[in-house]
Order: sequence, then structure tokens, then C-alpha cells
Amino acid sequence: MLAQQQKLQFSTFSGLYDLIVPKDNLLRKINDLIDFNFIYKELVDKYCCDNGRRAECPVRMFKYLLLITIYTVSDVDVVERSRYDMSFKYFLEMAPEQEVINPSSLTKFRKLRLKDTDLLNLLISKTVSIAIEQGIIRSRSIIVDATHSLSRSNPYSALEVLRERSKLLRKAVYAVDENLKERMPEKNTSGELEKELAYSTALEKFIESDQTLSLIPAVKEKLNLLKEAIEDTQENYTLSKDRDAKTGHKSSDSSFFGYKTHLAMTEERIITAAIVTSGEKGDGPELPKLLQISQNNGIEVDTVIGDAAYSGKDNLELTNQQDIKIVARLNPSIAQGFRKDEDRFDYNKDADMFVCPAGHLAIRKARQGKKNIGENQLQTYYFDVEKCKRCPIKENCYKEGAKTKSYSVTIKSDLHQQQIAFQETGYYKEKIKHRYKIEAKNSELKNVHGYDRATSYGIENMQMQGALTIFTVNLKRILKLTY
Repeated sequence: MLAQQQKLQFSTFSGLYDLIVPKDNLLRKINDLIDFNFIYKELVDKYCCDNGRRAECPVRMFKYLLLITIYTVSDVDVVERSRYDMSFKYFLEMAPEQEVINPSSLTKFRKLRLKDTDLLNLLISKTVSIAIEQGIIRSRSIIVDATHSLSRSNPYSALEVLRERSKLLRKAVYAVDENLKERMPEKNTSGELEKELAYSTALEKFIESDQTLSLIPAVKEKLNLLKEAIEDTQENYTLSKDRDAKTGHKSSDSSFFGYKTHLAMTEERIITAAIVTSGEKGDGPELPKLLQISQNNGIEVDTVIGDAAYSGKDNLELTNQQDIKIVARLNPSIAQGFRKDEDRFDYNKDADMFVCPAGHLAIRKARQGKKNIGENQLQTYYFDVEKCKRCPIKENCYKEGAKTKSYSVTIKSDLHQQQIAFQETGYYKEKIKHRYKIEAKNSELKNVHGYDRATSYGIENMQMQGALTIFTVNLKRILKLTY
């Protein structure tokens, strides 16, 4: 029954499509290029075939989401446009007179049908396979980079959140017993976060000391909210409705709150792999996964092109093992020795600083040791020790009572010396010219298809948004190269 719904609903008016929708229409070309039945096969298990009312065709629902991405419109607007736009109806395989869906169905489709589906890898793999079949991909290089997307929710000041949560808790307490006002800790009236945090902690302890009061449901609920805010403030200094978004750094004095999408792309500008992370993650550590996904998708790789973030020691060792060249300017500050993954500090090439496992950026750096005396120099990065004192994972890297917190890396190694020599070759100088292409692709994702900001909360929704956006730009690129 569900499969039958995929077929175009012919009517006496179907001939209008040939008159109204031209052969070079983008949506007609997409329909001709790709068989969307792979969506049906992927999602069929999400439906019940013998119970409940008739479901909307999953292929059509997916196409609605694709239209939203292609034209950067809302759920309501895409449904309204599909009511009168014949190219939309043709793309959705509807009869001209057929009634449209309710916009709320799209929300349910995202939550119920696409949940737990690896849509990102599925859609990228599909477009890469089409590009390979069409003979579009001839190069054996991938260009790597990361682009950031702002969270849908702006971060709140930690001070504002603590103040609001403590206010709600006091109101809940006063509703039980107004006489407790006189016994409450003295409120903080300054704009200092430290004092607000101290007050909130004192208020939490005061309420918890009265077991009868703290167990009243209305009070307990607000108390838990305050405790949660205190913990989040100590860890992140930034709070938001978007729990998965984090603060990342575009430079030493410029930051953003949201997500990063790490991309791999061929010289023909077909995206072959993507990984969505929170904003504070480093670029370099994602290279092994980008390389593996690209290879799994059928791409033969002999060269990786990127910026200084990808020339870390681990990446150089990995690519050497596979006889792959890294065309990335060497930054001597990236060697990390033999630290465990959970103790790693990631290098942020935009800020030219290291970021600790908790996401805090170093505040300054200094070089130690002398040149040309037979020993490697060290680059030492210094962190805000006040943040370290309150960090929830400080036991991994901060010694209690220490007045400073620093992190040092070796500036050169034999592997780096080989990379320095490679940077002088003609092959390197020729390949590095292709790096600009991924910057243009990032611009297309963000400025044409709305990938500059998340449309929903949470990393799973960001992955879904990334899947549809990358699927769109890959299809458009394939069409451009084949027509």
C-alpha cells in the first residue's frame, strides 16, 4: 500500500506538466537524475503496513524537506507553494489537482521517521555514487575544512541565568512560607559572576538544609533547575536552550556559539564526507574519519589538501602509512606526543592557540629553549587558571593550588622536517591552489541554503540539516557538470 503511493498520481490534467514545467527546470532535472526509491527502502521499517490510517508517502515527505533546503523556505511556505507551483507538484509526483499535506506532518516526519537514521552519510554516499557513475570524479585528492553554524538559540549570560533561576526558587519557597525571607542568604546586587555563583550556591545549601521544604515538589523542581545552572556555569560559562551547542573560536578575539561541520570535498567540488560536532572541537582530529568515510564512499585518495590545522603529527603519521600526501602548511605547534584522547588539547588554527578538553582557549603563548643547540624548542600555551579551578574535569590536567596552567608542545620532529621539505616541491605548490574551492563551497552552504544557522535545537537536528543541505549542493553540482 505504501509503495503504491510513490507513483505519480495521473489525472486528466497531468499533461499540464509538459506545458508548464520546462525541460531545464531544476526540479525536473533532479527527478530525472536520481531515483528517490532509496529513501523508501531506508524508511519502510519506520512504518506500520497493516495498522493505522494511510500514511503520507515517505519519498514525498523527504522531497518536501528537500524543497525547503533548496529554496530556503519554512514548512508552512513550502506547503503553500506546493498548492499552486506546478514545478513543486511535478517534483512531489502529485496530480495537479491533488490536495497538499498539513505542514505539521513535516515536523512529525522529522521526529518519527528520520530519527535514528544516519541520513548524513546516506545522502552523501548516494550523491557520490551518482557522481562516480557519471564519470564526474577524476581527481584523487580531497580538500578538507570546517565551517561553523550558529545555534538557533543565542547564549544567555551565565549571570542572567543564575539570577533568574534563584528568583524562581525564592518565589516557590515564599509560596510555602513567607517568613523564610528573613533567613535567606543575602542576595548579590553586583554584576560579578563570582559573587552570583557564590550566592546561588549558598541559596542551594540553605534550601537543602531544610529537608521538609526541599522535598515539596514545586520547590524541588526549581531547586534542581538552579543546581543544574550552577553546574553548567562552572563548566561552560555559557548557557542556552540548545544543550549540544558550544562556544568555538574563529580567532583569538572572535568566537561563535553553535556547531562545526567538518567537510571533505573532491577537486570537482563534490562533498564526499561530513561530520557535525559542537563548536569547540578542533579541525585536525576529524581528518582520519573524513578520510575513512570518503574512501568508504568509493573515493581513491592520494592527496589531502587543507590548512595548518590538518598538519598535526598524528595526521602526518596516518597518511604516511597509506602513502597519502598532506598538502597543508606545517604549523610547528601541533605535535602532541603520546597523550590519551581524553587529555588531548586541540590546536585552533584560526586563533593560533590550543583549546583544552573543556573547550577553553589559551590566553597567551611563549617559546622556550634556544635554537640550534641540538634540542627541540617548546611552545608553551598559558590558560586562565581561574577557569581551571572551577573546571569539572580539572583532575585530568590541573593540580590543586597551582597558580598557573600551561601546556607545552614540541616545535619540530623528523616527521615535520619531511613535511617542510615537501612544502617546497612543485607538486605541493600546484595542489595548494585548489584549497580555495572549499571556501567557496562553505559560502554556498551558508549564504544560499541557510547553513549559517541551525534551524532546530540539538546536534541530531543539525546533522539532519547538514544532510539535506549537502545533498542539495552535491546534486546541483552534478547537474552543472553533466548538462
